[in-house]
Amino acid sequence: MTPNQTKFPAKSLLKSFGQRISQGQIRYLRAGHLDIFEGARKNTCFLESVSGKRFYDAFSAAGCFNVGRGNPEIIETLIREARRRDMGSAGMLSAAKIEFAVKLAKIAPGDLNRVILVGSGGDGIGCAIKLARGATGRQTIVSMNKAYHGHSGFSLSANGKAYYRQLFEPLMPEFRFIDFGDIQAARRVITPDIAAVILEPVQGEGGIHVADDAYLRKLRQRCDETGTLLIFDEIQTGFCRTGKFWASEHSGVVPDIMIAAKSISGGVFPNAAVVFREIDPLVNFVEKYPQFHPSFGGSDLGCTVSSRVIDYLFANRVWEHAAQQGSRFIAGLRNLREKHAPVIREVRGRGLMVGIEYKDEFMGVLMADCLAQQNIFAAYSGNAPQVMRFQLPLSVTAAEVDDLLSKIDAAIRTLKRYLVLLRPLTLFPVGRWLLNEKDMLIPLNLFLRRFGL
Repeated sequence: MTPNQTKFPAKSLLKSFGQRISQGQIRYLRAGHLDIFEGARKNTCFLESVSGKRFYDAFSAAGCFNVGRGNPEIIETLIREARRRDMGSAGMLSAAKIEFAVKLAKIAPGDLNRVILVGSGGDGIGCAIKLARGATGRQTIVSMNKAYHGHSGFSLSANGKAYYRQLFEPLMPEFRFIDFGDIQAARRVITPDIAAVILEPVQGEGGIHVADDAYLRKLRQRCDETGTLLIFDEIQTGFCRTGKFWASEHSGVVPDIMIAAKSISGGVFPNAAVVFREIDPLVNFVEKYPQFHPSFGGSDLGCTVSSRVIDYLFANRVWEHAAQQGSRFIAGLRNLREKHAPVIREVRGRGLMVGIEYKDEFMGVLMADCLAQQNIFAAYSGNAPQVMRFQLPLSVTAAEVDDLLSKIDAAIRTLKRYLVLLRPLTLFPVGRWLLNEKDMLIPLNLFLRRFGL
């Protein structure tokens, strides 16, 4: 990857994207200085096709690139296998499917050792909810406020923010929501008629909220008392992201059902899986209704790549590297919080799943622009716009962490210059509402960017 990569005319690319995909998407991305065309990519970075600039990828497609971007060992596996065979037929037997299922069951937490192959994270969420309802004969699912589980079917219904659901209501019935981390609310709501509780061990879109280990243990206890199934969404947190192979390992809590996706693909070929405990009534239901969730996931190519990803993560003990560099990054960000206390409310995270919460919602959107000016591609949380998410590829080095911290410091200084103009508006309720209203944030940011403010 070199800065002499072939450049492309921005206007032509934007015009084609707008005509064939979405002009609205361009406007949305441009507001946060995220209208960036990915070119060559390697390890923690990619080159921008128009300018040729080198960007840090601090988002990793919400945690897809745990083995680094363009990992040559994973790509070579895909190329070699694609020369030997195609994707295969969904649902048919193959050595690739068996090898991956055996490896995944072997490394899954506790006694999670049965595997259902699916095509994506959202597909896996739908499968897990159907499994819980079918196996227990109960209907109600408890999810968390600010949760994010996907955009289709059951996964959309489990999302804990109305913003994602309201355009498509009515959705699947029998979903209830409680506050993440509130064990008293959980005890009140989780009764013997509840099929399952679903949650992320670390809320991603919700603003990088880490579940307290004691909370997860008490939640497990309450589920056991009521015969309720516990589902962990480890789509973003799994495969070493939080400094353990699975986020559940921090608490020692083993769920009944777990969903894995995103980084399971090595960033090169989509794949996902649902893993569940070999207990009644789960096994009985799956054996009785083996086609309860047909999916085009679990392709031979996807399974071969995912098997190689597991081998790579263990051979390189990537969870230890994520824990070490995550500690370095979080410590550095907390130093910046002390330096920029009027702007930053909190720094939180686990491993290399980290968030910075700013004092106002509009600051997160502005910060995406400020970071882009420092050649850092980052995204604010969809369910908490005031929180900037950092989910770096797990290949990041100590030197890169230090460089990122320096650039983030510079970005915050730029943000402070924006605030000279905008902070006075926050002194008034109407001004604060306008700045934090999502329909105002995009035109405001487009205005600021247009005039180079």
